[in-house]
Amino acid sequence: MSAIAQATASLAPVAPVGAALPLQFADALIEFLSPATLADVIVRGIAEASLYVMIAAGLTLVFGLMGVLNFAHGSLTMLGAYLGGLVLVATVAQSTGGVGRLLAFGVAVVVAFGALAALGGGLEIGLVRPIYDRPPLYQILLTFGVTLVLDELARILVLFYGLQPTTVWQDVLGTKPAFLANSVGVAGVSASGLELFQILFGVLTVTGVYLFLTRTRYGLFVRAGGEDSEMLSALGVDVNRVFTVVFALGTGIAGAAGVLLAWDPSWGASVPLAAETLLPAFVVVIVGGLGTFRGTVVAALIVGLVDSSMTWWFQNFVDFTGLPEMVVFLVLVLTLIVKPQGLYGVSEVGGH
Repeated sequence: MSAIAQATASLAPVAPVGAALPLQFADALIEFLSPATLADVIVRGIAEASLYVMIAAGLTLVFGLMGVLNFAHGSLTMLGAYLGGLVLVATVAQSTGGVGRLLAFGVAVVVAFGALAALGGGLEIGLVRPIYDRPPLYQILLTFGVTLVLDELARILVLFYGLQPTTVWQDVLGTKPAFLANSVGVAGVSASGLELFQILFGVLTVTGVYLFLTRTRYGLFVRAGGEDSEMLSALGVDVNRVFTVVFALGTGIAGAAGVLLAWDPSWGASVPLAAETLLPAFVVVIVGGLGTFRGTVVAALIVGLVDSSMTWWFQNFVDFTGLPEMVVFLVLVLTLIVKPQGLYGVSEVGGH
């Protein structure tokens, strides 16, 4: 090449290093807004919302009536995952078919719900009830202490049986029916069988809690107690018994949710599951409004869709592993700034 040609080449405009970034973002945005990708993100978001509403439903029931922030809720979910996993591992053999595995899952849910409800009732009677008249700080410290005790007991038992407490219990994942791991095409949208199963389970949970609150005598007591527990007591209702039933129901739902999480490889049965479920549960409850079940359902849907969307962006464009969690907590912060009581919250809950 001649000197003139070299000089001419050196004067040619050079594209800035960051010029490709807007183009990459535009391409990613176009792909994200395509009908197939958007439908996939929505299905995943609804599946995550189903998990969140199951985790948070018991928490919002307890706070709605009793005004108790149960920091042990995540640990109870973790115990439900281990207890349900124990039932699944004990009842499912290698030759067990898909229907048999689903029946075993149903048995595990019933066992976990019953055991955790009994434990929750005992905790309410023995530990929580004596401090109802004290400041909320006592309840927070008490339930946080219960969390530490339950987590350490679970860690000791898991290590005793030769399992690693910080890793997912793989034997439980092996009890999942094969068809739940396969993709299912519905109206041109591809979703895994597990996601559809989670959505179905979430719908059943929401329907069951809604019918309990609106169609049963105790549901009437819960809604009335959330407005004025002293008036409910004056009408001859045994408020202490109602408190025990609701606390037991809330912990039972947490245990049942734990069984479903034990089948999900992104969660799984492990001791850290306690903290992993407690944080999103509180985010959902606070965004929706403390003590309102309708707000919990709406907030779970919002958080699930945001989490699913940000997960897609992390996997396809942004190289930042904490993006989904950061944006979810940003939703919490914005909610507290714009509407501190939450989407459907009220100024007073549970007589507090």
